[in-house]
Amino acid sequence: MKRLVYDTEHEDFRATVAAYVDKEVAPHWERWDEQGLVDRSAWTAAGDLGLIGIAVPEQYGGGGVPDFRYRMVVMEELCRAGANSLNAGLSVQDDLVVPYLVDLGSHEQRHTWLPRLCAGTAIGSLALTEPGAGSDLRGIRTVARRDGDRWILNGSKIFITNGILADVVVVLAKIEPTPDTGGYGIFVVPADRPGFHRGRKLDKLGLHGNDTAELVFDHLVLTDADVLGTVGRGLAHVMERLPRERMSIAATSVAASAAALGWTRRYCFERSAFGQPIGDFQATRFTLAELETDLDAATSLLDRAVILLNAGELTAVDAAKAKYWITDLHQRIVDRCLQLHGGYGYMREYPIARSFADARIQPIYGGTNEIMKDIIGRHIAAQDHGIGASR
Repeated sequence: MKRLVYDTEHEDFRATVAAYVDKEVAPHWERWDEQGLVDRSAWTAAGDLGLIGIAVPEQYGGGGVPDFRYRMVVMEELCRAGANSLNAGLSVQDDLVVPYLVDLGSHEQRHTWLPRLCAGTAIGSLALTEPGAGSDLRGIRTVARRDGDRWILNGSKIFITNGILADVVVVLAKIEPTPDTGGYGIFVVPADRPGFHRGRKLDKLGLHGNDTAELVFDHLVLTDADVLGTVGRGLAHVMERLPRERMSIAATSVAASAAALGWTRRYCFERSAFGQPIGDFQATRFTLAELETDLDAATSLLDRAVILLNAGELTAVDAAKAKYWITDLHQRIVDRCLQLHGGYGYMREYPIARSFADARIQPIYGGTNEIMKDIIGRHIAAQDHGIGASR
């Protein structure tokens, strides 16, 4: 089904991204998966081409174009090449870390970090999740304690994407003593600050090339210049930015699903059994027909949500719907695509096997899909109670 969401400018940009992927990514992504780390040269090459920080104002080294469709083009080209680990890292940089600094950063924080993040010479990560607090961020135990004119940060974080390579980390912490404005704060933490420690590089089911890590803060000293946004409103700041994060996850799932289906279609008409291509069997054709139609439906939902996001009208409920439904569909698509590959689909040398493992995180991070359904359900209940009260 023809997509109507892209203009000529986006397709011109796609050619630049595709050339970058062919030269700087495709020859290396399997090695990155084996070594568990993406080369920094891939980040700086992306920065040189303006593929990072597309929405960042030009005065801070970015592209000055706050149009999420350009980010979708980057995701699509990386996923098409099977470079899901680099895509995950760049998504955290561009869709999580950078918006925090653009929206909430002081003049000094923006000038210090945004040009380097856009150039790919600095890598950022967002540290929210803890061993005992995932979707329920109110349960975090990392504490920033006021000490005269300083803050002392203690605690640990887990499942932090880009955690090994990160030069700067945006950290959510509890504030003690609790100010009137609320009990949480966000801090910009340079990775070279004394008291910053990297724990294990975590051994994951998928996304093997992405450096997911534990982080530890041991009496790390911060100042008011390291506070991001308003002291006490940290949790509110996080909630305000979750819709964009969830759109990034949904867009990745559509891009990765399209790549998986593309590989599978080719395989089905190259592989023969019982004297004919397996794609000519009715059962296979029916499966491909179902997957194509499902993907069209997911793409339509994503494109509609992106238009709302660009217009500043995407609600948390809208984002939850897109994230939950598209990432769940992603699981079904890669599972059935792997099945159509037969025994070869179980071999890691085939991209569908890696895609299958990489896909499993999609319904989990950014808030589990159970949380997404709860957000949607509470909204429905509130609407229904409101209707009942007005009768």
